[in-house]
Amino acid sequence: MQELEEFLPPWMVKQRWYAGKGRVPVLRRIGGLRFQDPAGEVDVAVHLMLDESGQSATIYQVPLTYRSARLAGADHALVATVEPNRHGRHAVRYVYDAPHDPVFATALLQLMLGEGTTTPGEGAASDEPSSGMASGMAPGSAIGRGHRVSTAIPGQVIASHVLKGEQSNTSIILELVDARGAPANPLICKLFRVLHHGDNPDVAVQSALAAAGSTHVPRSVGYVVGEWPDTSAPDGMARGHLACAQEFFPDVEDAWRVALAAVAADEDFSEQARSLGQTTAEVHATLAHAMTTVTASDEDVAALSRSMRARHASAVSEVPALAAYDSMVHASIERVSSVKWPALQRIHGDYHLGQVLEVPHRGWVLVDFEGEPLRPLTERTRPDLALRDVAGMLRSFDYAAGAWEQMHPGRYAREWADRARIAFLEGYAKESGRDPREDAALLDALELDKALYEVVYEARNRPTWLTIPTTAIDRLFAGRRSDLRL
Repeated sequence: MQELEEFLPPWMVKQRWYAGKGRVPVLRRIGGLRFQDPAGEVDVAVHLMLDESGQSATIYQVPLTYRSARLAGADHALVATVEPNRHGRHAVRYVYDAPHDPVFATALLQLMLGEGTTTPGEGAASDEPSSGMASGMAPGSAIGRGHRVSTAIPGQVIASHVLKGEQSNTSIILELVDARGAPANPLICKLFRVLHHGDNPDVAVQSALAAAGSTHVPRSVGYVVGEWPDTSAPDGMARGHLACAQEFFPDVEDAWRVALAAVAADEDFSEQARSLGQTTAEVHATLAHAMTTVTASDEDVAALSRSMRARHASAVSEVPALAAYDSMVHASIERVSSVKWPALQRIHGDYHLGQVLEVPHRGWVLVDFEGEPLRPLTERTRPDLALRDVAGMLRSFDYAAGAWEQMHPGRYAREWADRARIAFLEGYAKESGRDPREDAALLDALELDKALYEVVYEARNRPTWLTIPTTAIDRLFAGRRSDLRL
């Protein structure tokens, strides 16, 4: 049969989750799992592919299904059509991106619930019998184990579809019915495309919050932990999360869309922003209690300083006019090094209005605790300043106003953003007992760091939006921070 390394690269470069933009993958298969289709009609295989095209290698999770006939309505997910192997024992097979195949979606959920199994194997649709899940795996094999979190029976899968618009992962919406055939609450199953050794924070942090009784995160159903060969690991095997499943909220808008609608209608967003501030502080308090907190070290301070210098250098290279702020950026970095830091803890890590849902009768629900997916996992799992999440949300209010202004040239929403920012900080202060503005040097630095990151992004992707972060930088240094002052 046609080799994976032949048909996967031209397909992978077109996928939004492929991180090597501008490069053609150089792939080598380092492991794989095979799922059992109860009907015996579809071969289901998860391939772990090492991409060696960049300066550092990246491991991708690529699940595929192999069918003898086309899957109706799934032409958009067709990866390749492969010919019979040299023995002629297989007819032509249609290879699909497995998240779009209901057989894979069902098998993945069953594995999480402890009702399904995987076997390590050399490849998909192999002519050889599986080697089983026991120890003594063949080279290039892997293990996947499901872990059930919820004691409730979620129901039977009757349909599935892939969520559109994601950048770094693939999420499958599972439509369910209960034992009586009545519609049950749907689930969302997130498949992690880029794999790392260690616990994925989207699973670990959210699970810790749910276990602590927080209602501000979706209820977890289960997850899959995988093991795969890694010569850099002490025992030659890396371990990490492959996928997770949790409750899904259909027809619920995220706070970004809610905020944009408020800006467009010239509606004050203060009440919602204030309650979001309270929810954010509550989640931070729960994380501080449920997970490790540490005292900031000299290295933590130095790391933030290095980050700010690197962001600034990158931003100036994209927008040379920002060099005018050099002295003020360096002064901000010096203040970071001289003030007292609060304890570090686990945080959301990529916090903005798009990561929060407004759920009826439940309030704000935070999602996607993975952090910035392109950052190394060791950085994303490290305790950090809770103020980083606060700064991220302040920038998001600016972006909601700025996005509206981009669509309505000559009209301004600065006052809307200022009111939302004030209300968010007031809500956070009321719940936490400490006003973030009491740590103004750190908060300013973190907001500046975020704005510098935004400059680089906008310069490379949406130059017309550059005024959103550059205006924020100007405001940070123009003494017009009344919205953040006590």
